Amino acid sequence: MKHILNQCPVIAILRNLPEDLLIPYAESILRGGISVFEVAMNTPDGAGQILALKEHFKESVTVGAGTATTIERIDSALQAGAQFFLTPSVDESILRYFRKKDLDLLPGVMTPSDVALCIKYNYRIMKLFPAGDLPLSYIKSLKGPFEDTDYVAVGGVRGDNLHTFFEHGFIGAGLGSSLIPHHFLEERDWQGASRYISGLQLQVLSVIAIGHK
Repeated sequence: MKHILNQCPVIAILRNLPEDLLIPYAESILRGGISVFEVAMNTPDGAGQILALKEHFKESVTVGAGTATTIERIDSALQAGAQFFLTPSVDESILRYFRKKDLDLLPGVMTPSDVALCIKYNYRIMKLFPAGDLPLSYIKSLKGPFEDTDYVAVGGVRGDNLHTFFEHGFIGAGLGSSLIPHHFLEERDWQGASRYISGLQLQVLSVIAIGHK
């Protein structure tokens, strides 16, 4: 997962997006500088949306499958071309399946026990969920005993607080419906959406650059 997050530390989460909006919505995000997408597999025809993104954008994007909570969903997403996976929680049988297939996975964790289980299967980059409902200092508490782990913030991440998660040590973040303000969607202002996202990306990259000094 590290190579994907190095490519683009912000993940655009697509959940229940109408089919006719999928490509223009994704195009506006890509123009804004975000090239990593997660399609939630509890979206109607989630696998079909993964396939549509892959066929339209080719190698310009990296597409993953979220809410990968069953083997059926995992296999369906794989057949559609999913390049990585996310779960909202940890299930040992699912972790074992991912490890057996050697797939890129961001398992969803909240507790130290969740983290320890992921480490057991050699997953050391995890999705902290719901990150927005936890104190920003919580990541420091987790990295105390689990010093060789890293976290991606998902849940409660918005444009106006995105940079704060990176300032507190997260190496990535995922945004869903909050990624593009609603008025851009209502007006189908895809260029405006791209400019907005570009501004978010610049904020994030500036924080990362400062943190690497």
